[in-house]
Amino acid sequence: MSVPPPSERILIVDDEDQIRALLARLLGAHGYQCLIAESAAAARCVLEETDVSLVLSDVNMPGESGIDFTREVLARYPDTAVVMVTGMDDRSYADAAIELGAYGYVLKPFKPNELIINVGNALRRRALEIESRSSRERLEQTVLDRTAALRDTIAQLERSDAELRRLREETIRRLSWAAEFRNQETGEHIVRMSLYCALLARLAGLDPGHAEAIRVASPMHDVGKIGIPDRILLKPGRLSEDERRVMEAHTEMGHRILAGSGVELLDLAAVMALTHHEWMDGTGYPSGAEGEDIPIEGRICAIADVFDALTSDRVYRPSFPPDEARSLMLEGRGTQFDPDLLDLFLGSFDDVLAIRRAAGTGAAEQTPPVTPTQASERRATA
Repeated sequence: MSVPPPSERILIVDDEDQIRALLARLLGAHGYQCLIAESAAAARCVLEETDVSLVLSDVNMPGESGIDFTREVLARYPDTAVVMVTGMDDRSYADAAIELGAYGYVLKPFKPNELIINVGNALRRRALEIESRSSRERLEQTVLDRTAALRDTIAQLERSDAELRRLREETIRRLSWAAEFRNQETGEHIVRMSLYCALLARLAGLDPGHAEAIRVASPMHDVGKIGIPDRILLKPGRLSEDERRVMEAHTEMGHRILAGSGVELLDLAAVMALTHHEWMDGTGYPSGAEGEDIPIEGRICAIADVFDALTSDRVYRPSFPPDEARSLMLEGRGTQFDPDLLDLFLGSFDDVLAIRRAAGTGAAEQTPPVTPTQASERRATA
């Protein structure tokens, strides 16, 4: 028979000297290291000072029940197995011991082989439970480590995604500024206009993701002006019919520049570039679309663009005060502008003015009075 390794240390707890000696002799013959204690109190002292693989405890001991002692051992030393030895052939004691977690229950008088088998089985079960617990702990730690690594990876991806969005938006803004700078404007126009668009998109009930896409894409609405000659784009006076046709071509130029990339944001910008000068009554350009045939993004862009144009200086006119711009836009309700969207925009005029203040006005608010005829002409060419 193979000899167990020295680490298999057994504590024998019994108040009878002869039983302790017999158990120690039997177990020692099979290679186990045996420690002895005549009471539960003495056994506690041993357990506090020495690692023990198994406790072999009597059920009936002076002053303390072996059942109570077993409960304490199993609670305080979960890596220690307990086998109970008793002269009481009482099923209730056996059931109580097993329910507590005892690894075995041996009746006196016992046969040597019966004892050795019970002890061997208890130690094997203990080893399996320790290994199972260790495996579970290793698995739990692995899950924790991998979860932490996954969180770190997600955080890095989110940071990268946020940086990509920032770079994308900055690139769009700077490309949009190229057209605005030629028109002697600052980048404040496209910032204000994009914020007006986002506000109106939210007021119209579009989902937040769509509203944000409109905000980011809208600065590109006039990118087609890059193809308009300076002599027309920067002309301070009224455009001739031929010059107007060239100027109006900026919508289709912008669409050609932006469309067909397969990038959702650029496709959205292409729609806004093409349709932001369409009128609800069908008299706009380039295609004369009317009503809801004009995409809502184009209708939103039209309102935001005209309001910012009216309240900003242009080479052909000074700016209008916001209240006067509001009155001029109301003249186009249902003809130039979507009436429902215009009502939402002007109904939140305090928010509109807050955006205008925060993003810069681009012009003084005091301008010379204009006649109704001049106002109508200027609204149409804004």
